[in-house]
Amino acid sequence: MHAASREALAKVSSDLDTALAADNTVAVAAQAGNELFDVVEILDGDRALRVAVADSSKDVQSRVGLIEAVFGGKVSPSVLEVLKDAAEQTWSTPREFRAGLVRLGRRALLRSAEQQGLLGQVEDELFRLSRILDREGKLTQLLSDRTQEAATRRELLAKVLYGKVTAVTEALALQVIGRPEHNPIDDIAALAANVAELQGRSVAYVVSAVELHEGQQQALAEKLGRIYGRAMSIHSEVDTSLLGGMIIRVGDEVIDGSTSGKLERLRATFA
Repeated sequence: MHAASREALAKVSSDLDTALAADNTVAVAAQAGNELFDVVEILDGDRALRVAVADSSKDVQSRVGLIEAVFGGKVSPSVLEVLKDAAEQTWSTPREFRAGLVRLGRRALLRSAEQQGLLGQVEDELFRLSRILDREGKLTQLLSDRTQEAATRRELLAKVLYGKVTAVTEALALQVIGRPEHNPIDDIAALAANVAELQGRSVAYVVSAVELHEGQQQALAEKLGRIYGRAMSIHSEVDTSLLGGMIIRVGDEVIDGSTSGKLERLRATFA
């Protein structure tokens, strides 16, 4: 997002949090998230409306009035206020206004998970799903097929997820598949990282030769937290080809402490 849109999103996100905190119930937050996604569906199908509600050349009152006229009585009062708030801001492009509403919908759903004490579980489920998709090439190919309707791709993923994850994880994953930004693996992994960010954490991606148990992950998170000066979430997976040790990636920095990595460096030394 451009600077103006980032500023607009930060303002509306803060206002959304305030609104949800004032009525601190799981149902309200979940409803807000689903209604915001419904609004995005309408905007996706009506380019003229999408452009009009984010057109910074129009005065604020006309944009807010249009939101009121189109969505008044069709969404809850709290969501209508969020939409009007968004229309009052300056967005760099209509596309970024629409992307901002998607992020607000996700945020509302995550606040509902937070109220249930499920944020950590949702984060883990989304990351695990990204790893499953990385291994299941045929499924990922089907979910990536943009010649298929979004509803068809969502139905396929819903069958895979049914009964295996929380309702919030399923709703978020289906939304991502229906509105791809890059590809299913990266989009869902990025969403898992967003959940970590909402909890005030950065993500360390860890590939280890053997599975790390909960105590080891906690110890690693604490150690990396001291190194990087911020709380960390560990997103880990197993790759037995490492032979031993692990590879850790935080942002653009990679720490290769694997046995295979050490052997490769040793071979390079004697080459």
